[in-house]
Amino acid sequence: MGSFPKDFLWGGATAANQCEGAWQAGGKGLATVDVTPFGPDRFPVALGRLEMLECDDKHYYPSHEAIDLYHHYKEDIALFAEMGFKCFRLSIAWTRILPNGDDAQPNEEGLKFYEDVFDECHKYGIEPLVTICHFDTPIALIKKYGGWKDRRMVDAYVHYCEVLFDRYKGKVKYWLTFNEINMLLHLPFTGAGLVFYPGENVQQVEYQAAHHELVASAKAVKLAHEKMPGAMVGCMLAAGQYYPRTCAPEDIRAAQEADRDNYFFTDVQARGAYPVWAKKRMEKAGITLHTEPGDEQVLKEGTVDFVSFSYYSSRCITTDQEILAEEKADGNAVLEAVKNPYLKASEWGWAIDPVGLRVTLNTIYDRYEKPMFIVENGLGAVDTVEADGSIHDSYRIDYLRAHIEQMEKAVNEDGLPLMGYTTWYPIDLVSASTGEMKKRYGFIYVDKDNDGNGTLARSRKDSFYWYKKVIASNGTDLA
Repeated sequence: MGSFPKDFLWGGATAANQCEGAWQAGGKGLATVDVTPFGPDRFPVALGRLEMLECDDKHYYPSHEAIDLYHHYKEDIALFAEMGFKCFRLSIAWTRILPNGDDAQPNEEGLKFYEDVFDECHKYGIEPLVTICHFDTPIALIKKYGGWKDRRMVDAYVHYCEVLFDRYKGKVKYWLTFNEINMLLHLPFTGAGLVFYPGENVQQVEYQAAHHELVASAKAVKLAHEKMPGAMVGCMLAAGQYYPRTCAPEDIRAAQEADRDNYFFTDVQARGAYPVWAKKRMEKAGITLHTEPGDEQVLKEGTVDFVSFSYYSSRCITTDQEILAEEKADGNAVLEAVKNPYLKASEWGWAIDPVGLRVTLNTIYDRYEKPMFIVENGLGAVDTVEADGSIHDSYRIDYLRAHIEQMEKAVNEDGLPLMGYTTWYPIDLVSASTGEMKKRYGFIYVDKDNDGNGTLARSRKDSFYWYKKVIASNGTDLA
């Protein structure tokens, strides 16, 4: 194994809405995740098909306590430091800073909390990588504007960014504008606070909301560069190559189109304009984007400095109806796919494809020629705590080792500029898709179950010690 660049940013990634808990503490306002329940109503709410803008007594909301990182952050960051983290990706909860999403004056208690978190990171030499908006649209702005359906969300977001950049310049160098921005088209309420009502043209609403987020992202990039010279601002997408299931030309085209759907947002964020195929597709679908004079210039001037992405799995696609009927993948219910006969799958049905990470890295670099950052990669699995408290998660080590090996080849054999690698997630969190605790990714076990029971005690898994060794060797010791 070759080594990684000496300044390579090894670490782990979390999201405020999945780990902080303390959903009403310190003046925090209500956000989308706070009203997204565990159980059968979760997907209808996340898809924007079931309106739920308040909490009730009939549902359990996992984010309300999560793993209570809000009160445990010093302990947790100390554990990250013990592993040798160079970087910690986290998100800021919009409604901790602006409880209503567009308050004229920010909430000092929320600002101070993140300042303390950043200071704790710097104490150990850990570089924060901050996601500005990670699946947590303020509920007050959904009630006021309909979420990202409305153009006024752009100003609310830019105001929020201004508050963050003024307060944290000098403390945070690396920023991401939106988490997995392309998920807006798959989980519209989660991604953009969209709720659909009878008679609405869903596609029109989604692409209009996408335009608003893209304009907001571009304005944030420009603002960051003005306020924080030297800061780097990236975009973030849910990545993973689509493979044609067969070599039928129709399958090749289906895979090409599916990849385009995936890269649509990033094309705009990295290149500064809508691609021709996207304009044509919207035209054919009868979608008319309502834009404002100057939007094209804004997109052009607000291109990102680097492209970050999550990678868990590749996907397989076909137009063959027989294969579709027989081989539908059991994995991520959000993304349509068929099984890849050459790959094994995780307990949740996600294809395990380390080589696909190298393929994805090369595809992204070929497309954008910008530095890249893998900000999510990991294996969701059920962990067993032994009688002595140990957790032997060799399956997680095997998964990560295989992916890091391919990452090393992309860097040293393909010559790709990769800034860093933050696994998802270093400490067990609430699953974004299912709301489960038993679907664990962490190096650190948190004593909590799907029903919210547990002590929240933290303990190290075998993978904790393994990842510590990987970082200490700069990726050369993966044994």
